[in-house]
Amino acid sequence: MMVSPLLTDLFESHRTHLLSVAYRLTGSVGDAEDAVQESWLRLAGVHQSEIDDLRAWLTTVVSRICLDHLRSAAVRRETYVGQWLPEPIVTSPARTPDPLDVVVRNQDSRMAAMVVLDALTPQQRVALVLHDSLDVPFDEIAAIIGVTPDAARQLAVRARKSAARAPEPVADEVHDAAVQRFLAALATGDVAAVAATLHPDATFTADAGGTTKTALNVVEGADKIARLALGLWRKHLLEAGLELAPAAVNGQSGLVLTDPNSPFGRPVRVIGFAVREGKVWAAYDFANVAKLSGARSR
Repeated sequence: MMVSPLLTDLFESHRTHLLSVAYRLTGSVGDAEDAVQESWLRLAGVHQSEIDDLRAWLTTVVSRICLDHLRSAAVRRETYVGQWLPEPIVTSPARTPDPLDVVVRNQDSRMAAMVVLDALTPQQRVALVLHDSLDVPFDEIAAIIGVTPDAARQLAVRARKSAARAPEPVADEVHDAAVQRFLAALATGDVAAVAATLHPDATFTADAGGTTKTALNVVEGADKIARLALGLWRKHLLEAGLELAPAAVNGQSGLVLTDPNSPFGRPVRVIGFAVREGKVWAAYDFANVAKLSGARSR
């Protein structure tokens, strides 16, 4: 089917919005990009007279596609080894501009917020994102997820209560300072110094998907995390010779580890952070390279 240049331009004007919606709905960079591409294919097969509001139409289509992806992901999780985290988006000033760079400017895409979304049911997630972020009416949400408007409203209410557990994103300079103090303490090799940079309620979550010898549960507490972090620092930087570089993980400072012997320079590990009260409150360790499609080093 021939697609007019005008329609192509109109679709491209909405691509970043659609990517943002799809990423928040799925927590997967690959699934988000697939959903946006599929919405384009569906648009190309519809007569334009059938569409009153292109942005709203595309948002609905992407949401329905993402709901299917979420249900598939729920099946994958049943056999997934270890902890499951949403895929990170890693951006760097040296990288070629990418629509994903714009997606993570939204505070709703910070990793702590994405982790909370990932704990919701598919229907709760769609109801919350569409209503609270995009002001989609509940009758339209109901049609997407296959429930009554009242049921859609209740799904959003329950999801909102769960989402309130995520900390409010701090200013970039506060986040940066907390991460820098943590890294400086790691370089000293002193457990007490590292622990002092961590929030008393800090957690460390590693998503390896069975690609490492051991599958860690969520580690809690400053002292335990400090010892674990120092062990990882020695193992990966001092012994394995991986290279560490700063990068923005879902819009705020994090770390990327690469193998200097790799011909492609692809990241082999990504670490994101959340900060609360000036200290590192959560560390998210992405060790499964299959989840690093949003970590584009070039």
